[in-house]
Amino acid sequence: MGDLYPTIEEAKTLLEWAEELNPGPWGDHSRYAALACQKIAARCEGLDQDKAYVYGLLHDIGRYIGMVHQRHGLEGYLLCEENGWQELARICITHSFVVQDAQKGVGNWDIPLEHEQLMWEVIESSVHNDYDRLVQLADSLAMADGFCVLEQRFVDVAMRYGVYDYTVERWKKVFEIKDYFEKLMGENLYGVLGKVKIR
Repeated sequence: MGDLYPTIEEAKTLLEWAEELNPGPWGDHSRYAALACQKIAARCEGLDQDKAYVYGLLHDIGRYIGMVHQRHGLEGYLLCEENGWQELARICITHSFVVQDAQKGVGNWDIPLEHEQLMWEVIESSVHNDYDRLVQLADSLAMADGFCVLEQRFVDVAMRYGVYDYTVERWKKVFEIKDYFEKLMGENLYGVLGKVKIR
């Protein structure tokens, strides 16, 4: 059950549905994150590039709900759980918590009271695998208009949400994940991504 996930076509349709409800640059960000996941997974033994693509494409699917902060992870989790996509459901939350601490997210804690315990449990009790780490990395490599270096994405997020006393800790963790995947691939990450346009 935990290995179930939508097909690429189903995932694309779901993202388009979500964008109709809440249009914005997050949709194209998700498409670039998906491509980053796919390109990296294709070079890592044991990772499925189609699965990685779907996970990257739908990591922000909870944004269908509207203009929210950390709640988008919860809404994505609930939507995916409803469809039996348990691993993807977890990743909808874990991609925002590269440091596995519920108090070290970005943006407002706009979680409804009845779901707070669920969020805490998923954030702090989940065992992250390479798909969690891959989406966390891809999330930091994808802008709405293309791939970027990590530092560019860090500044982009900081300008929109501000900085926290744990911001540098989060950045260091993403760099650790970058190093991890570069060792798995035996290649430079940015060379693997190259320049791609989705539209």
